[in-house]
Amino acid sequence: MQWTLVIPLKPLVRAKSRLAPAAGGLRPGLALAFAQDTVAAAGACTAVSDVVVVTDDVRAGRELGALGARVVPDTPQAGLNAALAHGAQFVRASSPAAPVAALNADLPALRPEELARVLGAAAAFPRAFLPDAAGIGTTLLSAAPGAELSPAFGAASRARHTASGAAELPLEGVDSVRQDVDTGEDLRAALVLGVGPYTARATAGLLSLDAAQD
Repeated sequence: MQWTLVIPLKPLVRAKSRLAPAAGGLRPGLALAFAQDTVAAAGACTAVSDVVVVTDDVRAGRELGALGARVVPDTPQAGLNAALAHGAQFVRASSPAAPVAALNADLPALRPEELARVLGAAAAFPRAFLPDAAGIGTTLLSAAPGAELSPAFGAASRARHTASGAAELPLEGVDSVRQDVDTGEDLRAALVLGVGPYTARATAGLLSLDAAQD
C-alpha cells in the first residue's frame, strides 16, 4: 500500500512556542529544520507515494516544496485538526481511494525504514495511530481507503484517538517516528537518536550560542 502523508505546519513565527526557553530567537529556524528533515525522510520512505504539507508560511512552503512536497494553503485557518482534515480532503478530491496518514512536522530524527514499518502495520486497520514518545499524544494517524481521517490531535490525543475507534500501533522499534519535539528535553532526546542534516545544522548554531554564553 502506498500512502499519501499530510503534514501540517504553523507559520514559523508561531511554531514550537514551548521550545522558546531553550531556543530563543532560533526557534523559527529550528521549526523549519524539523519540518525539512521530516519531509525529506517521509519522501524517502518506500511506503510513501506523496507528501502534502498544509501551511500558510511562505518560506516554509518554498523550502518544503523544494524537497518534493505538495504545498496546500491552510484555508480553514482553524487549528491543527481542521488543517489535517483539509489536507486529507485535498488528497481525496483527486484520489478518492488514497490511503492517507497525518504526520507531525516535528520529527527531526525520522527514519524512512521505521516509518515504513509503522505504515505497514497501519494498513491492517481502517484507522490507526502511533502514540508519541511521552505516551500521551500522537505522531501519526492513518486512514485506509474508504475511511475518514477524523483527526483529534492536541493534548491527550492518544486517549481521544483510542476513544474514536482507531487502533493503537505497536511501539517497538519505531522510536524515530514517536520522538516529536516540543521542549528542550524533547530536542535532546531527538539528538540522541540522531537527527537529519537540517536539524543538525540548526542545532549546531544553538549549541554554539550556548557555548558562548558559558
